[in-house]
Amino acid sequence: MAYVRKDVSRLTAGERKRLVDAFLEVKRRGEYDEFVRMHIDHYTADGERGLRTAHMAPSFLPWHRRFLLEMERALRRVDGSVTVPYWDWTKDRTASSVPWTRDLLGGNGRARDQQVTTGPFAYAAGHWTIKEGVTDGEFLARDLGRARDPIALPTRTQLARALDDPAYDVAPWDSTVGRGFRNKLEGWGAGSGSASWRNHNRVHRWVGGAMLGGASVNDPVFWFHHAFVDLQWERWRARHRGARYLPAAAPRRGDPQYGRVVARGQKLPPWNDTPGSLEDLSGVYRYA
Repeated sequence: MAYVRKDVSRLTAGERKRLVDAFLEVKRRGEYDEFVRMHIDHYTADGERGLRTAHMAPSFLPWHRRFLLEMERALRRVDGSVTVPYWDWTKDRTASSVPWTRDLLGGNGRARDQQVTTGPFAYAAGHWTIKEGVTDGEFLARDLGRARDPIALPTRTQLARALDDPAYDVAPWDSTVGRGFRNKLEGWGAGSGSASWRNHNRVHRWVGGAMLGGASVNDPVFWFHHAFVDLQWERWRARHRGARYLPAAAPRRGDPQYGRVVARGQKLPPWNDTPGSLEDLSGVYRYA
């Protein structure tokens, strides 16, 4: 029987506590840091050599779906009542709204160094030391809204532009494509600066701190954010019946993307699943 992922703003006080306790236990066991390392290892950009799986590629959505499912399984091994909630950033749009509450993720970082000092994931609480990252910092950092150069979260209208596109993805299957649902949702745009960051990418920039770069998993909001991104894939599939993950076949030898993107029936590292097998997980979970 499929379990339910809820809007984080609708969690009860008891559900919030069980979720936080499960995250802290996964961290205490050392499993959480393995997830951080996995994301860093698979954060391969357009300009780098080798297979791109987690970002700037069609497999952005199935890769993070499988990644999210693995974390959810880890949490549910601690407490079988827990599921990963989603943060609807088109609705809860301020630094004082859910999920930035003292009993859930805590609030913004302090001005001088962006260190989070409130809530269960604050460094001072003693349960959330950063061990895997791109810097040597040990504390969780945030810069909600980016105080020195303010940026707004994506709107419903901006998200709708991605959902309206009937093509899952298009060649050349990278961060430069102007068509296709995947890149419009992932959020790589033309130009530079804040105007080029859309939807998924813009949210990472809005949160700031640990959410910038490959080690973004260090902030537990990563999972709430990606659950909402995953929900958009479900909404897109419902809106465009019969539309499938693309490419259906791998780029051929001589194509600049040869060996760089995962086709629908190919294995998606580091797992044995294929993107095609991850398109419909309605038998595992559903969204409320």
